[in-house]
Amino acid sequence: MSFSKKPLVGIIMGSSSDSRIMKDAAEILDKFKIKHEDQIVSAHRTPARLAEYTEHAEQMGFKVIIAGAGGAAHLPGMIASHTIIPVIGVPILVYNDKHPKKTNTSKFSAFGGLDSLLSITEMPSGSPVVSVGVNKAGNAGIYATKILANEFLELRKTLHVHKSTQHDFVLKESDQLKREGLSNFAKKIK
Repeated sequence: MSFSKKPLVGIIMGSSSDSRIMKDAAEILDKFKIKHEDQIVSAHRTPARLAEYTEHAEQMGFKVIIAGAGGAAHLPGMIASHTIIPVIGVPILVYNDKHPKKTNTSKFSAFGGLDSLLSITEMPSGSPVVSVGVNKAGNAGIYATKILANEFLELRKTLHVHKSTQHDFVLKESDQLKREGLSNFAKKIK
């Protein structure tokens, strides 16, 4: 079995508006050439589909499910309650851009994503879901890659190269900061 031939990771989200965050997980998996399957599954609006999805994920042989959700963020926990496949939860800061009435701010959640984070991390004992930070779907992609690297030696090697590249980049930036001085360096950072 190869990680690039058939999907081993499922990426799901509760709403189409979550796609702008969840795309970061897909981009990481694509970078590592890991095939994934992406769907919208709402814990609250499509509960029967949620149960069907977990059966599908097990039949497909998924090794990891990345589930993004905002607000009450029940999707990761509900998926985990139906399967033994590891679930990585991505708490999402909910935005109001789907609502007809626009407000002064684009943020919809009164809690800045903390509601989603707590909902995912505070699962009952015996029913764990691992969580990344708010809107950190890219980290979920990296974590899924690490899980798969336990089985695929090629991925393990690629992850070592990735970590080494990150290390070298930080050293390069540090040298640039020393040469230019903090004020000049900071002007170039977006």
